[in-house]
Amino acid sequence: MGRAYQNRKVSMAKTSDAKAKLYSKYGREIYVCAKSGGVDPDGNLALRGLIDRAKKDQVPSHVIEKGIEKAKGGGGEDFAPARYEGFGPGGCMVIVDCLTDNPNRTFGDVRLCFTKTKCKIGTQGTVSHMFDHVAILAFKNDNEDAVLEALLSADVDVADVESDEGKITVFTAQADYFKAKQALIDAFGEIDFDMDAIQFLPRSVTSINGDDIDLFEKFLDMLNDLDDVQNIYHDAEY
Repeated sequence: MGRAYQNRKVSMAKTSDAKAKLYSKYGREIYVCAKSGGVDPDGNLALRGLIDRAKKDQVPSHVIEKGIEKAKGGGGEDFAPARYEGFGPGGCMVIVDCLTDNPNRTFGDVRLCFTKTKCKIGTQGTVSHMFDHVAILAFKNDNEDAVLEALLSADVDVADVESDEGKITVFTAQADYFKAKQALIDAFGEIDFDMDAIQFLPRSVTSINGDDIDLFEKFLDMLNDLDDVQNIYHDAEY
């Protein structure tokens, strides 16, 4: 079958590995979310949004159900959030969010990613003050005024509302995520959100070029290979 077959085997293996990591990431996050906020998606809006995102990313239902079932049992792993901050190649700023059952191991693994790519890990707060921690909700709608009115009537702290080609994107304070989402559902009924997440958005960008780009991509690959890493935020712009 020759080289083409071998290349296809490698490609299939990479795809399989990527899917396994994605499923593991969602399974862990669903378990933690359900354990802390309740296993009923109707009463736990964070879990409901997480399940919707998982389905959009084609995560099998058995992976979702397993995470919820584990949370129902009350036992199992005791995962806790861990956040690491620092500077990447070219001085760009990086935030790494993890869920871990062994903080010492996770810190060592993340620190190794920094040091092996000539990056510098810092203490908590090193760069996060240069990011906005916001809830982002995007969905199909073309009535920006009605959306804004629904949010303000519910006393939501609205940072911004953008309208573009029949889609509304709402940016609110992270603390108002649940309130904003419920206000939109109350006003417009069931919504199929294109985006439903809490993220760090950089207030500015850091341009990187040349060898720094290759080093930064290696840095991201190393972090993404770690099971404990859930999300990576940065201000790098090529």
